[in-house]
Amino acid sequence: MFRTVLVANRGEIALRVMRACRELGLRCVAVYSEADRDAPHVAYADDAYLIGPPSPAESYLNIEAILRAAKATGAEAIHPGYGFLAENPSFVRAVTAAGLVFIGPPAEAMERMGGKTAARREATAAGVPVVPGVLEPVSDAAEVRRLGKEFGYPIAIKAVGGGGGRGLRVVRSPEEVDEAFASARREAEVAFKNGELYVEKYLDDPRHIEIQVLADGYGNAVSLGERDCSVQRRHQKLIEECPSPALTPELRAEMGAAAVRLAKAVGYVSAGTLEFLFQDGRYYFLEMNTRIQVEHTVTEMVYGVDLVAAQIRIAQGEKLWLRQEDLAPRGHAIECRINAEDPLHNFRPALGAIGEYREPVGLGVRVDSGVRANYTVPSHYDSLLAKLITWGADRKEAIARMRRALAEFRIEGVTTIIPFHQAALEHPVFLAGAATVNFIPRHPELLARTAELMPPASPLPTEPAQEPRRFTVEVNGRRFGVAVFGDGLSLTSAQPTNPARNSAPRRVSPRKTTLNAPIDGVISPIQGRVVAVRVAHGQQVEAGQVLFIVEAMKMENEITAPHSGTIGEVRVEVGMTVEAGAVLATFKPASNTAE
Repeated sequence: MFRTVLVANRGEIALRVMRACRELGLRCVAVYSEADRDAPHVAYADDAYLIGPPSPAESYLNIEAILRAAKATGAEAIHPGYGFLAENPSFVRAVTAAGLVFIGPPAEAMERMGGKTAARREATAAGVPVVPGVLEPVSDAAEVRRLGKEFGYPIAIKAVGGGGGRGLRVVRSPEEVDEAFASARREAEVAFKNGELYVEKYLDDPRHIEIQVLADGYGNAVSLGERDCSVQRRHQKLIEECPSPALTPELRAEMGAAAVRLAKAVGYVSAGTLEFLFQDGRYYFLEMNTRIQVEHTVTEMVYGVDLVAAQIRIAQGEKLWLRQEDLAPRGHAIECRINAEDPLHNFRPALGAIGEYREPVGLGVRVDSGVRANYTVPSHYDSLLAKLITWGADRKEAIARMRRALAEFRIEGVTTIIPFHQAALEHPVFLAGAATVNFIPRHPELLARTAELMPPASPLPTEPAQEPRRFTVEVNGRRFGVAVFGDGLSLTSAQPTNPARNSAPRRVSPRKTTLNAPIDGVISPIQGRVVAVRVAHGQQVEAGQVLFIVEAMKMENEITAPHSGTIGEVRVEVGMTVEAGAVLATFKPASNTAE
């Protein structure tokens, strides 16, 4: 048994885990980076510990720093949430070696199912159908071209250690292979510290269906129905619902039994999700997420099971208390991810400071959020601000309730995809329950309607006056609240330190290029890190040609030429950090042809 849980994550999932801990009578500890000092999950926790600078590699991916925090705060167990170290077997082993409990599957099960090629081999052995493809990583682009000829285009290049659409590229011809292979490897190395890739046949128009499983340490496992996650951008989910409008009760039972069979075969423990592609009445195993999922909420609403609390209870040694025959869906639930993104510009990240923030309420409405009013959205992490979930007695009621809740959700100061959700939920294809993974690209009218629903630009938020003024200070990496009455002293220049490091300065980018005056050039619309430069001085380019790739909020964003012309100066290099509005390259004047 344990009584204190450290949550090795941030944002809404950290808060979600902490609330489950509170309800179970457990103490919860937050860890945070310098960018998250004022984050809601830090304020909510019983204790909080600074683990590093904003860079995930130096904070939320820093195993040693997290274990030091656990020791310093008296934590006896660690919940990883999702993302970051949630599917890292080395982290699981380090937690166990430190005498702590890892709230999740054992490292061995994670290794058997966490790697995509390994999971395909396990599924094949368990008699679960898989998408045609390879069972081992590919070595180079030439091998990908050979496989494209063997399977027939289109094919998918995918990250072995990946998930969430990162490290995935769809290739439709041999000519696209080299760039897609390089881009997928680069993104996989950044996101998962594992650049290995594999290839499988790309299904043209599938649904994305996933099965939720829950297993204990005594060989018992159940499935808790399915989620339909077909509405996606960049192969990442935006809207999820439970149950799927495409499955019959018989097919639901068949897929659930296959998922349980595979989970038992690998000795799985805790909550996990098996993802499938579903097309033409047939399902194909895709991968397993050996962690809690972002969209676990819709399963909880329909099946009445707190999946995070279940994870904790199983980690404390409880036998599974659920029986498969007792688990049946009740009503319908939908989740809309509220991301800080601009849907009119390929869903690119939209940074900023939130002004007014007001969540919808009412019967059947749930919000899992990681932000608040007067909160600055960090650029170092993903773009998810909150999750809006609605439940109804049937799908029609759940949709009507979601449309009402979206209209009431107010987030000022930051561009979000709420207008896209409003457009999607009124679209006849979605209303008919017929959306596939091609819902967005095949219906350009969605974005036209989204543009109509976009709110006018909001004024910058102002800081309300407060009496007394309250601050949070750090002493030896621990947080303490301080109230300052009257004029007091400004604490804005304080430089907190972390004893686990010689010093804890904010990381400074090697160079930053900002726009100081109007100029004819290629402008970065976002803050981020340059990961590819595809243009050189003197090169002739065409309008719309991809010249740079800038990574922000874990997504690669293509920066294109605004018009045709000849490039003058290229001002950035791979690895540099740029601000929104930075001039990445200039154009030569049309009359200037001399070198």
